[in-house]
Amino acid sequence: QVQLVESGGGLVQPGGSLRLACAASGSIYSINAMTWYRQAPGQERELVATVTNGGSTNYADSVKGRFTISGISAKNTVYLQMNNLKPEDTAVYYCNANIKRTALTLNASYWGQGAQVTVSS
Repeated sequence: QVQLVESGGGLVQPGGSLRLACAASGSIYSINAMTWYRQAPGQERELVATVTNGGSTNYADSVKGRFTISGISAKNTVYLQMNNLKPEDTAVYYCNANIKRTALTLNASYWGQGAQVTVSS
């Protein structure tokens, strides 16, 4: 009933930019927060950036000043603008959303399928 779809990944040279999008669809009453995670080869999944429905944001130190997460739009979409990309940013990027499906249900966590970002010269 709830789907998260990421888009915008690809191959880019160091110093380049990409914009990822995460669109949530289905039965959604409200979204409390949306978060981008990433998992690099041989590494554990780590938090990249998060935004609440009130607009508060938080970033990993490794991306602060280079990445910007948008607010959650009325169409339940969030964007991650990635500038000055580095090879160490190479990873699969996953979108996570904390969603309340109806007025009577508790919030639950949902994951997208992941988008590959490769930074290489």
